[in-house]
Amino acid sequence: MLPNLPSSYLHLTQPLIINKQSFSSRLLLGTGKYKSIREAIISIKNSSASIVTVAIRRAYSNKLKGKSNLVDGLDWKKLWLLPNTAGCETVEEAIRMAFLGREIARRLGQLDNNFIKLEVIADSEYLFPDPYGTLKAAEYLVNKNFTVLPYVSPDPILAKQLEEVGCSAVMPLGSPIGSGQGLQNLLNLQIIINNARIPIIIDAGIGSASEASQAMEMGASGVLLNTAVAKASNPEYMAEAMKLGVISGRISYISGRMLKQDKAIASSPLKGVFTK
Repeated sequence: MLPNLPSSYLHLTQPLIINKQSFSSRLLLGTGKYKSIREAIISIKNSSASIVTVAIRRAYSNKLKGKSNLVDGLDWKKLWLLPNTAGCETVEEAIRMAFLGREIARRLGQLDNNFIKLEVIADSEYLFPDPYGTLKAAEYLVNKNFTVLPYVSPDPILAKQLEEVGCSAVMPLGSPIGSGQGLQNLLNLQIIINNARIPIIIDAGIGSASEASQAMEMGASGVLLNTAVAKASNPEYMAEAMKLGVISGRISYISGRMLKQDKAIASSPLKGVFTK
Protein backbone atom coordinates (compact mmCIF):
# COMPACT_ATOMS: atom_id res chain seq x y z
CA MET A 1 0.00 0.00 0.00
CA LEU A 2 1.24 3.48 -0.86
CA PRO A 3 1.77 6.08 1.87
CA ASN A 4 -1.33 7.99 2.92
CA LEU A 5 -1.71 11.64 2.00
CA PRO A 6 -0.70 13.85 4.93
CA SER A 7 -3.80 14.86 6.85
CA SER A 8 -2.70 18.50 6.70
CA TYR A 9 -3.82 18.58 3.05
CA LEU A 10 -7.23 17.01 3.55
CA HIS A 11 -8.93 20.15 4.91
CA LEU A 12 -8.23 21.83 1.57
CA THR A 13 -10.58 19.48 -0.28
CA GLN A 14 -13.67 20.40 1.82
CA PRO A 15 -16.39 17.83 2.48
CA LEU A 16 -18.89 16.78 -0.18
CA ILE A 17 -22.41 17.74 0.89
CA ILE A 18 -25.37 15.87 -0.61
CA ASN A 19 -28.79 16.72 0.80
CA LYS A 20 -27.23 17.95 4.08
CA GLN A 21 -25.23 14.72 4.45
CA SER A 22 -21.47 15.34 4.72
CA PHE A 23 -18.79 13.06 3.22
CA SER A 24 -15.05 13.42 3.69
CA SER A 25 -14.13 11.95 0.29
CA ARG A 26 -15.19 13.19 -3.13
CA LEU A 27 -14.38 9.84 -4.72
CA LEU A 28 -17.31 7.42 -4.97
CA LEU A 29 -16.48 3.83 -5.80
CA GLY A 30 -18.38 0.97 -7.38
CA THR A 31 -18.23 -2.65 -6.29
CA GLY A 32 -18.52 -4.68 -9.50
CA LYS A 33 -16.05 -6.50 -11.77
CA TYR A 34 -13.38 -7.26 -9.16
CA LYS A 35 -11.59 -10.62 -9.33
CA SER A 36 -12.42 -11.35 -5.72
CA ILE A 37 -14.24 -9.95 -2.71
CA ARG A 38 -10.90 -9.53 -0.93
CA GLU A 39 -9.51 -7.43 -3.79
CA ALA A 40 -12.63 -5.26 -3.74
CA ILE A 41 -12.45 -4.71 0.03
CA ILE A 42 -8.78 -3.68 -0.06
CA SER A 43 -9.33 -1.39 -3.06
CA ILE A 44 -12.24 0.34 -1.37
CA LYS A 45 -10.15 0.82 1.76
CA ASN A 46 -7.22 2.24 -0.23
CA SER A 47 -9.50 4.66 -2.07
CA SER A 48 -10.68 6.24 1.22
CA ALA A 49 -14.10 6.53 -0.46
CA SER A 50 -16.95 7.51 1.84
CA ILE A 51 -19.72 6.43 -0.53
CA VAL A 52 -19.84 2.97 -2.11
CA THR A 53 -22.41 2.08 -4.73
CA VAL A 54 -23.90 -1.40 -5.00
CA ALA A 55 -26.16 -2.78 -7.74
CA ILE A 56 -29.38 -3.78 -5.98
CA ARG A 57 -30.19 -6.54 -8.46
CA ARG A 58 -26.82 -8.25 -8.00
CA ALA A 59 -26.73 -7.89 -4.22
CA TYR A 60 -30.27 -9.17 -3.80
CA SER A 61 -29.78 -12.03 -6.26
CA ASN A 62 -26.60 -13.20 -4.52
CA LYS A 63 -28.37 -13.05 -1.17
CA LEU A 64 -31.21 -15.23 -2.41
CA LYS A 65 -28.76 -17.76 -3.89
CA GLY A 66 -26.67 -17.85 -0.70
CA LYS A 67 -23.54 -16.65 -2.51
CA SER A 68 -20.69 -14.74 -0.86
CA ASN A 69 -21.62 -11.11 -0.93
CA LEU A 70 -19.37 -8.05 -0.88
CA VAL A 71 -22.12 -6.16 0.95
CA ASP A 72 -21.59 -8.45 3.93
CA GLY A 73 -17.83 -7.91 3.89
CA LEU A 74 -17.78 -4.10 4.19
CA ASP A 75 -17.90 -1.99 7.34
CA TRP A 76 -21.10 0.01 6.95
CA LYS A 77 -20.37 2.03 10.06
CA LYS A 78 -17.59 3.71 8.06
CA LEU A 79 -19.13 3.61 4.58
CA TRP A 80 -22.33 5.06 3.17
CA LEU A 81 -24.34 2.78 0.91
CA LEU A 82 -25.48 4.20 -2.42
CA PRO A 83 -27.81 1.55 -3.88
CA ASN A 84 -28.14 1.75 -7.65
CA THR A 85 -30.79 0.57 -10.07
CA ALA A 86 -28.31 -0.80 -12.63
CA GLY A 87 -29.93 -3.20 -15.08
CA CYS A 88 -33.34 -1.53 -14.99
CA GLU A 89 -34.78 -0.82 -18.42
CA THR A 90 -38.09 0.77 -17.39
CA VAL A 91 -39.34 3.37 -14.96
CA GLU A 92 -41.34 0.77 -13.08
CA GLU A 93 -38.33 -1.52 -12.63
CA ALA A 94 -36.15 1.32 -11.39
CA ILE A 95 -38.75 2.46 -8.86
CA ARG A 96 -39.18 -1.08 -7.55
CA MET A 97 -35.41 -1.51 -7.16
CA ALA A 98 -35.14 1.86 -5.42
CA PHE A 99 -37.51 0.76 -2.67
CA LEU A 100 -35.62 -2.52 -2.34
CA GLY A 101 -32.37 -0.57 -2.09
CA ARG A 102 -33.74 1.55 0.73
CA GLU A 103 -34.71 -1.63 2.57
CA ILE A 104 -31.17 -3.01 2.15
CA ALA A 105 -29.77 0.21 3.65
CA ARG A 106 -32.12 -0.17 6.61
CA ARG A 107 -30.95 -3.74 7.19
CA LEU A 108 -27.35 -2.53 7.25
CA GLY A 109 -28.22 -0.14 10.05
CA GLN A 110 -28.40 3.04 7.95
CA LEU A 111 -31.92 3.96 9.01
CA ASP A 112 -31.74 7.50 7.63
CA ASN A 113 -30.24 6.47 4.28
CA ASN A 114 -32.68 7.35 1.48
CA PHE A 115 -30.01 7.64 -1.21
CA ILE A 116 -30.53 6.05 -4.61
CA LYS A 117 -28.39 6.17 -7.72
CA LEU A 118 -31.05 6.15 -10.41
CA GLU A 119 -30.30 4.34 -13.66
CA VAL A 120 -32.90 3.72 -16.37
CA ILE A 121 -31.10 2.22 -19.36
CA ALA A 122 -33.09 0.85 -22.28
CA ASP A 123 -30.12 0.87 -24.69
CA SER A 124 -28.41 -2.52 -24.32
CA GLU A 125 -25.53 -1.83 -26.73
CA TYR A 126 -24.11 1.54 -25.62
CA LEU A 127 -25.83 1.67 -22.21
CA PHE A 128 -26.94 5.28 -22.60
CA PRO A 129 -29.53 6.39 -20.01
CA ASP A 130 -33.15 6.94 -21.03
CA PRO A 131 -33.66 10.69 -20.48
CA TYR A 132 -37.46 10.67 -20.33
CA GLY A 133 -37.62 7.57 -18.14
CA THR A 134 -34.95 8.94 -15.81
CA LEU A 135 -36.77 12.25 -15.35
CA LYS A 136 -40.09 10.52 -14.75
CA ALA A 137 -38.66 8.06 -12.21
CA ALA A 138 -36.65 10.79 -10.49
CA GLU A 139 -39.68 13.00 -9.93
CA TYR A 140 -41.65 10.09 -8.48
CA LEU A 141 -38.84 9.01 -6.14
CA VAL A 142 -38.18 12.56 -4.93
CA ASN A 143 -41.84 12.74 -3.93
CA LYS A 144 -41.34 9.49 -1.99
CA ASN A 145 -38.58 11.10 0.08
CA PHE A 146 -35.62 9.56 -1.74
CA THR A 147 -32.32 11.41 -2.14
CA VAL A 148 -32.04 10.88 -5.88
CA LEU A 149 -28.75 10.91 -7.79
CA PRO A 150 -29.65 10.25 -11.44
CA TYR A 151 -27.15 8.89 -13.98
CA VAL A 152 -27.57 10.78 -17.26
CA SER A 153 -25.95 11.64 -20.55
CA PRO A 154 -24.19 15.05 -20.54
CA ASP A 155 -27.35 16.98 -21.46
CA PRO A 156 -27.43 20.45 -19.80
CA ILE A 157 -31.20 20.82 -20.25
CA LEU A 158 -31.99 17.45 -18.69
CA ALA A 159 -29.54 18.09 -15.85
CA LYS A 160 -31.33 21.32 -15.01
CA GLN A 161 -34.75 19.67 -15.21
CA LEU A 162 -33.61 16.97 -12.79
CA GLU A 163 -32.38 19.65 -10.40
CA GLU A 164 -35.72 21.45 -10.66
CA VAL A 165 -37.75 18.32 -9.78
CA GLY A 166 -35.71 17.97 -6.60
CA CYS A 167 -32.75 15.67 -7.30
CA SER A 168 -29.95 16.10 -4.76
CA ALA A 169 -27.13 15.63 -7.28
CA VAL A 170 -26.79 14.84 -10.99
CA MET A 171 -24.32 12.30 -12.37
CA PRO A 172 -23.50 12.93 -16.06
CA LEU A 173 -21.35 10.37 -17.84
CA GLY A 174 -17.88 11.29 -19.07
CA SER A 175 -18.08 8.65 -21.81
CA PRO A 176 -19.89 5.30 -22.19
CA ILE A 177 -19.87 3.26 -18.99
CA GLY A 178 -16.92 0.89 -18.67
CA SER A 179 -15.24 2.28 -21.80
CA GLY A 180 -12.30 4.07 -20.17
CA GLN A 181 -12.49 6.75 -22.87
CA GLY A 182 -12.23 9.62 -20.41
CA LEU A 183 -14.11 12.91 -20.65
CA GLN A 184 -15.46 13.05 -24.20
CA ASN A 185 -17.87 15.98 -24.04
CA LEU A 186 -16.04 18.67 -22.10
CA LEU A 187 -18.23 21.55 -23.28
CA ASN A 188 -21.51 20.01 -22.13
CA LEU A 189 -20.00 18.81 -18.86
CA GLN A 190 -18.69 22.30 -18.13
CA ILE A 191 -22.09 23.85 -18.90
CA ILE A 192 -23.78 21.39 -16.53
CA ILE A 193 -21.28 22.21 -13.78
CA ASN A 194 -21.56 25.96 -14.31
CA ASN A 195 -25.38 25.94 -14.28
CA ALA A 196 -25.87 23.68 -11.27
CA ARG A 197 -26.80 24.62 -7.72
CA ILE A 198 -26.46 21.00 -6.60
CA PRO A 199 -23.44 18.68 -6.72
CA ILE A 200 -22.39 17.38 -10.13
CA ILE A 201 -20.61 14.03 -9.94
CA ILE A 202 -18.92 12.76 -13.09
CA ASP A 203 -19.85 9.11 -13.51
CA ALA A 204 -18.63 6.58 -16.10
CA GLY A 205 -15.82 6.50 -18.63
CA ILE A 206 -12.91 7.64 -16.48
CA GLY A 207 -9.93 5.34 -16.92
CA SER A 208 -6.99 7.04 -15.22
CA ALA A 209 -6.14 9.22 -12.24
CA SER A 210 -5.34 12.14 -14.55
CA GLU A 211 -8.87 11.99 -15.97
CA ALA A 212 -10.34 11.95 -12.47
CA SER A 213 -8.21 14.99 -11.66
CA GLN A 214 -9.35 16.69 -14.87
CA ALA A 215 -13.01 16.24 -13.88
CA MET A 216 -12.34 17.81 -10.50
CA GLU A 217 -10.35 20.69 -12.02
CA MET A 218 -13.44 21.52 -14.11
CA GLY A 219 -15.34 22.10 -10.88
CA ALA A 220 -17.14 18.78 -10.54
CA SER A 221 -18.19 18.02 -6.99
CA GLY A 222 -17.01 14.43 -7.18
CA VAL A 223 -16.18 11.44 -9.34
CA LEU A 224 -17.76 7.98 -9.36
CA LEU A 225 -15.87 5.14 -10.98
CA ASN A 226 -15.61 1.37 -10.90
CA THR A 227 -14.08 -0.31 -13.94
CA ALA A 228 -10.96 1.89 -13.91
CA VAL A 229 -10.03 0.40 -10.56
CA ALA A 230 -11.52 -3.10 -10.81
CA LYS A 231 -9.94 -3.84 -14.21
CA ALA A 232 -6.56 -2.22 -13.53
CA SER A 233 -3.53 -4.51 -13.43
CA ASN A 234 -3.23 -3.60 -9.76
CA PRO A 235 -6.65 -2.46 -8.51
CA GLU A 236 -5.38 -1.79 -4.99
CA TYR A 237 -2.78 0.71 -6.21
CA MET A 238 -5.13 2.21 -8.79
CA ALA A 239 -7.66 2.92 -6.03
CA GLU A 240 -4.97 4.90 -4.21
CA ALA A 241 -4.06 6.73 -7.43
CA MET A 242 -7.69 7.70 -8.01
CA LYS A 243 -7.94 9.01 -4.46
CA LEU A 244 -4.92 11.24 -4.98
CA GLY A 245 -6.13 12.32 -8.43
CA VAL A 246 -9.45 13.49 -7.04
CA ILE A 247 -7.79 15.31 -4.14
CA SER A 248 -5.24 16.96 -6.43
CA GLY A 249 -7.90 18.07 -8.91
CA ARG A 250 -10.08 19.51 -6.15
CA ILE A 251 -7.23 21.47 -4.58
CA SER A 252 -6.21 22.73 -8.03
CA TYR A 253 -9.79 23.89 -8.73
CA ILE A 254 -10.23 25.80 -5.48
CA SER A 255 -6.72 27.29 -5.82
CA GLY A 256 -7.71 29.01 -9.07
CA ARG A 257 -5.93 28.27 -12.32
CA MET A 258 -3.73 30.94 -13.87
CA LEU A 259 -5.12 32.67 -16.96
CA LYS A 260 -3.87 31.47 -20.32
CA GLN A 261 -1.81 34.00 -22.26
CA ASP A 262 -1.29 34.48 -25.98
CA LYS A 263 2.42 35.24 -25.55
CA ALA A 264 5.23 34.02 -23.36
CA ILE A 265 5.77 35.96 -20.14
CA ALA A 266 9.15 35.72 -18.45
CA SER A 267 8.99 34.23 -14.98
CA SER A 268 12.02 36.23 -13.84
CA PRO A 269 11.64 40.03 -13.39
CA LEU A 270 13.22 42.23 -16.05
CA LYS A 271 13.78 45.21 -13.76
CA GLY A 272 16.74 45.39 -11.44
CA VAL A 273 18.76 42.69 -13.19
CA PHE A 274 22.54 42.84 -13.36
CA THR A 275 23.99 44.21 -16.60
CA LYS A 276 27.57 44.85 -17.67
